[in-house]
Amino acid sequence: MASNLNPEYAYTVVYVKDVAKSVEFYGRAFGYTVRRLDDSHRWGELQSGPTTIAFTPLHQHETDDLTGEVQERTKNRRNQLEVCFAYADIDAAFKRAVENGAEAVSQPEEKEWGQKVGYVRDIDGIVVRMGSYVKSR
Repeated sequence: MASNLNPEYAYTVVYVKDVAKSVEFYGRAFGYTVRRLDDSHRWGELQSGPTTIAFTPLHQHETDDLTGEVQERTKNRRNQLEVCFAYADIDAAFKRAVENGAEAVSQPEEKEWGQKVGYVRDIDGIVVRMGSYVKSR
């Protein structure tokens, strides 16, 4: 019998400068469908399977006052979060992302664990890992 205390991973919340621009960018660059963008543009969601990718502003009193301010990326440091997307055709997905405004960090290359991986930065400088599905050994 399953316990009511077993969690379901529901959201990854990405803190961004402009929610509407980020939602539109992720849809265009990475191929997601927008599930929701509220009228205030303070919350947006992408259709991404059982786990939702959500966007909210970097600074808002509801969270800043309760849990502290979001630590923003600096030139030689990246955020504590890395968003990862898997594709059947990583080369085509990487090309689409860059053509739609993502900054290329590292071209896709084969890794020893059986996955082809490349990195880009989104419009807020957040690292996005783009990879193939991991091959069975």
